[in-house]
Amino acid sequence: MNKLESRAEIFVMALQSLSKGEREAVMARLLEDPELREDILALALIQQREGEPSRPFKDYLAERKKRALHG
Repeated sequence: MNKLESRAEIFVMALQSLSKGEREAVMARLLEDPELREDILALALIQQREGEPSRPFKDYLAERKKRALHG
């Protein structure tokens, strides 16, 4: 485990040790910050869509260009 993972683990353990009310208060406070809220929502979306099929970005761009030309 590297330093970043170790630090993250410490924060998670601390959060898990709180009561439900305390955890909710911490989460609410995190969500009050627009940048943190954006990060949290982006990470949640990534995790939610993890099992969906994907394709390389350059393939998407090629298809988009092809559609624009034949539009």
